[in-house]
Amino acid sequence: MLCVNLQTNFGIGMKIKLFCTCLLATLLLSCGEYNKILKSNDAELRYEYAKKYFDEKKYGRTITLLESIMTTYVGSPKEQEIMFLLAQSYFFDKDYTTATYYYTQYFNRFSRGEYVELARFNAADALYLDSPDARLDQTNTIKAIQGFQDFLEYFPQSDKAQLAQERMFELQEKLAYKEFLSARLYYNLGTYMGNNYESCAITAREALKNYPFSAYAEEFQILILRSKFEEALNSIDEKKQARFYEVIDEHFNYKNLYPNGKFLKESEKRYLKAMQELGKEVDAVTEEAVEAEKAEFEKTK
Repeated sequence: MLCVNLQTNFGIGMKIKLFCTCLLATLLLSCGEYNKILKSNDAELRYEYAKKYFDEKKYGRTITLLESIMTTYVGSPKEQEIMFLLAQSYFFDKDYTTATYYYTQYFNRFSRGEYVELARFNAADALYLDSPDARLDQTNTIKAIQGFQDFLEYFPQSDKAQLAQERMFELQEKLAYKEFLSARLYYNLGTYMGNNYESCAITAREALKNYPFSAYAEEFQILILRSKFEEALNSIDEKKQARFYEVIDEHFNYKNLYPNGKFLKESEKRYLKAMQELGKEVDAVTEEAVEAEKAEFEKTK
C-alpha cells in the first residue's frame, strides 16, 4: 500500500514538473519571438505582430510595437487603423487617460474615418470609467458628460445612443451627489467661522437648478428649509422676522413639491416653530394668507 502511494505521488510530481517545464518553454519562446520582432526593422512585420498580440490580449506588446511604427505610416491608408488600434490597446489595458488622448486624436484627424463612431463613444467611455469618487475632483466626470453629449449629437441613431444617455445621467447624478455632500457639510458646520447656513442654502438651490430631476432633489429642498430655520434662530432681532417668513415660504415649497415627502413631519415642525416665533395663530393658516401678511410686512420695512 505504501509503495502504491509513493508511486502515485511520484507520478503527480512528475506531471507537475513536466507542466511547469512546458510552460516555461512556451514563455521563453514567446519572449524570444517578441524580442526578435522588436529588433526587426520591418515595420510591416511589427504591424502584423501588433495585431496578433492585440488578439491575444497582450496589450502592452501591441502598444510598444504600434508606437514604434506610427511615424512610418503617417499619411498612409494604415495610419488611422494604427491610431485606433493603439487607442483600443490603451483602453483595454485600462490606461484611460492615454486611451482618451488617442481616440480624440483619431476622430479629430479622421472625422469621417471608419472607426470614428466607436472612437467618439470610447473617448467618453474611458473618461466615464476613470471618473473618481464623488468626494474627489470631478474634472473627468464633466469631460465625460460633454463627450457623451457630443457623441449623441454626432450619432443620435447609434446603437450605443441609449447607453451613452444612461451613462451621462449616471455621471450627472454623481455631480448632484457631490453638491449634496457640500451642502450637507455647510449645514453641519453651522456658524463655525461664519454663516455656513447661508452657504448651504445657496449650494442646495443651485444644485436644484442644475439637477432638477436628481434623486437628491428632496434632500436639497429640506436642506434649504433647515438652513433657513437655523439661520433665523441665530439671527439678530432685527432680522429674525424676515428670516422666519423665509422659513414658512420654504415649508410651503417643500409641501407643494412633496406632499407625501419623507421629511414632511420635520417641515411641519419647523413651520410651527416659525409661526410661534412670529406670534401667529397656526389654525387654518393658508399659504396665501402667509404671503399676504408677508407682503404687508415688506411694506413696513
